[in-house]
Amino acid sequence: MIAKPKNDYAPAEMMLPDAVPEDDRLWVQTGENVWFRPLLLCVSQGYWMNVVRIARSGVIARHTHTQPVHGFVIKGSWRYLEHDWVARENSYVYEPPGDTHTLYIDEGAGEMITMFQIHGCLVLLDENGAVTGFEDVFSRVEQCRAHFEAVGLGASYVERFLR
Repeated sequence: MIAKPKNDYAPAEMMLPDAVPEDDRLWVQTGENVWFRPLLLCVSQGYWMNVVRIARSGVIARHTHTQPVHGFVIKGSWRYLEHDWVARENSYVYEPPGDTHTLYIDEGAGEMITMFQIHGCLVLLDENGAVTGFEDVFSRVEQCRAHFEAVGLGASYVERFLR
């Protein structure tokens, strides 16, 4: 039996030559000096992959996840206040579902760039653990649509990341 080069039902492959782009229009701002660059928005399976760039120190966000998260540090360093490790350049981080943590960038650490694969919801929490909001692949799609429209790429630019 000879395998077909592509299954008729498989989604299209994807290759991004500029995963950490120099074009600022590709970075979607989510807070003061906090951006993400979408790599894959998998609406069919409920996860997303993005590169996060943070250019400030201090607390970024306290949160938990409903599903696993994988991270790979490309540049800089960061940590969670609830844990005793620091994720530095070339580090891999696995976050189990249900773990609550507060993303923190140490003073003087410089810019942090990390690729994350996030399944399910990222649930935002206040200092007492009360839910203040959430992000999922669908909210990320809408953030991207609005951003790409605003920077002149057009709302449909997000479609290249959808699977």
